[in-house]
Amino acid sequence: MNEIDYKKLFNEARKYFSLEWDYTKLTAVEKLAVLLSAVAFVAVVIIIATFVLHHVIAALISVLASALGCTWGAHLIAAVVLLVLLLVVFAFKKQLIVDPVARFISKLFLKPEDNE
Repeated sequence: MNEIDYKKLFNEARKYFSLEWDYTKLTAVEKLAVLLSAVAFVAVVIIIATFVLHHVIAALISVLASALGCTWGAHLIAAVVLLVLLLVVFAFKKQLIVDPVARFISKLFLKPEDNE
């Protein structure tokens, strides 16, 4: 090989690594966009679910207050129901929150590309 062949080989290698770097950046941006859109979607769902839960609890309190004849008892029962719900979520946080999030992120970032 002469000097021209080495320069050509070097230029081709430089182009290849430049294209690989661009591909890596595009893949990272794509995966980050998917991740951030999933986070935004979950945030919106949580906000809406919070309002729905608030109205359901308010309706439960109204029904219980009229059935029991005292408002403080209805509020106490609603608080106990929410506390039990919180304890259930806390007890099963690995199955309900940690495992699905870890599965989603690992699929997103570690899934082999289909176009190779």
